[in-house]
Amino acid sequence: MDHSTSLKAFLPPSPPQLDPHNQMPLVPEQKQSTTQTQQLSTSRTVSSIPRADRYEANSSCPAHEDASMWIYPSEQMFFNAMKRKSWNPHETDMKTVVPIHNAVNERCWQHILEWEQMHRTECGGPKLLKFEGKAKELTPKARFRSWLGYQLPFDRHDWTVDRCGKPVRYVIDFYEGKRDGKNPLAPSFYLDVRPALTVEGAWDRVRRFVGA
Repeated sequence: MDHSTSLKAFLPPSPPQLDPHNQMPLVPEQKQSTTQTQQLSTSRTVSSIPRADRYEANSSCPAHEDASMWIYPSEQMFFNAMKRKSWNPHETDMKTVVPIHNAVNERCWQHILEWEQMHRTECGGPKLLKFEGKAKELTPKARFRSWLGYQLPFDRHDWTVDRCGKPVRYVIDFYEGKRDGKNPLAPSFYLDVRPALTVEGAWDRVRRFVGA
């Protein structure tokens, strides 16, 4: 009798292998969770964010069929990702949460493009190489602002763009924005997007500050 085989039935399933470029499973998790009570959509929306040519992971998760654009997770993928991170997602929230997630990412990319205007090139413009969630790692700016009494960001991302073959990192702090008095239930976010604090990034910050 093969005891190793029988024991596998009592062991928790192995976590999926994650893509280091976006921290999502290499094979998209589109299967319904065993605890789900409602069916979720598996359709996905193509973003306006170009994918870097140097992206090497064998994943169908981040890119469209033509491999030129990043693609957002479906409701089912988003739900499964939240479960994997030990959050407590509700199926009914996915129709709201996923579009908000996508819209916020589009705004992040537009802010990055504004910074990249200082580095206009002839190689087709910047493309997103990878992104990382770092919610538990405060940036120096966010920590300093908290010492002055301002709220802490509820999330942080680091996005790395490919600028003509050169990786350039951007830091994004996510804050709760001011509520709309006419629609207080509408979500509101403030995004603090800036180059990472490298020599070049610091110089870009100075140039923008003085209007150069």
